[in-house]
Amino acid sequence: MRIRPLAALSVAAVSVLLLTSCSAGAPDATQSPSAQVADLCDAVAPSGDASEAVTVEGEPGAASQAVFTAPLEISELQSTVVTEGEGDAVEAGELVNIAFTAFSAETGEELGSLNYEPGQFLPQQISADNPIGQVLGCATPGTRVVATFPATETNGGEVYVFDFLETVPDAAWGTEQPAPEGLPEVELADDGEPTITVPDADAPTEVELATLKQGDGETVEPGDTVLVQYTGVKWSDNEVFDSSWEAGTPTSFQTTGVVDGFRQALEGQTVGSQVLVVIPPEFGYGAVEGNELQEETLVFVVDILGVQHAAPTTVP
Repeated sequence: MRIRPLAALSVAAVSVLLLTSCSAGAPDATQSPSAQVADLCDAVAPSGDASEAVTVEGEPGAASQAVFTAPLEISELQSTVVTEGEGDAVEAGELVNIAFTAFSAETGEELGSLNYEPGQFLPQQISADNPIGQVLGCATPGTRVVATFPATETNGGEVYVFDFLETVPDAAWGTEQPAPEGLPEVELADDGEPTITVPDADAPTEVELATLKQGDGETVEPGDTVLVQYTGVKWSDNEVFDSSWEAGTPTSFQTTGVVDGFRQALEGQTVGSQVLVVIPPEFGYGAVEGNELQEETLVFVVDILGVQHAAPTTVP
C-alpha cells in the first residue's frame, strides 16, 4: 500500500515538543533484549528541582492536576516518578499506550489532556532516543511520571503528567474465528507474521472479507487513523508485494487514505482484530493508469493494533 510510517497525532492544545518525536523506528536487530532494556533504563531523564517541585492531584489512569508555583524555571528535561507501576519493565521497540495532561510552566494553566478516553491517541513505539523513552525509561505499566520540558524557540516551558497505561502487542490478540472456505489460507509465525497461500481458483470479482481474530477494543469508524501490521500478496502469483512486517514496524494511516477495498477491511472492525481481505482491481488500483498493481487482485492480512478517532467536525 506504500503507506507512510507511524506518526503521532495530537490535539491542538498539547505541545508539539513531545509529539513530533514520537515516531520511532524498530530497535537495532543486533542488540539483545537485555541490552535494549539497559539502554532504555539509561535513557531516562534525571529527576531534578523542577520536576520535584510539582505535586499531582488525582489517581493514576485518570486525568490529573499538576500543582506548582508558576512560573516554574525549567533548564532541562527532567522526569520524576510519582507512582510506581507493576509487572514487566517495558523494552525498547515495544508499543505503549500512554495518557497525559500538559500544563504551562509559565502560568500553570492546563493546556490539554489526551488518551484518558479510548481512541484518542495511537499506541507509540518506545525507544531510548525519543521523548517517551526519555520520560518513562524502562518503567512498568501503571507508572505515573511528572516530566518538565524547557522552553524552545516555538514553545514555552511545559509540565506533563504521564500515565503509562499498558504495553500493546504488535500482532492481533483477538479471539480466533473459524476461517471461511474458499478464501486464501493464513498461517502465523510465532511473532504473528502471516504467510498467505492463495487457492488455485479464479479470483473473486467483489471484495471478500473474513475476520480471523475478533478483537475487543474500540470500533474503527470512517476517517479514523489506525495503527496496523499488514502483509499483501498478489492473487496471480502469491508473491508478497508489500508488508509492514518486512519494514520492521507497524504503520498508521487514515481509513480514507487507502484504496476502497482496504478501507472496507478496516471500518467497522475492532482493535485487536485480524482481518483477511481480497480486493479485486476495481476496488484496488484498477483506476490508477500505469500502476504495477492496476490489474491485480490483492490479498491482505491486517492486524488492527490501535485507533485514533477522527476529530469531530464543527459547523461555523
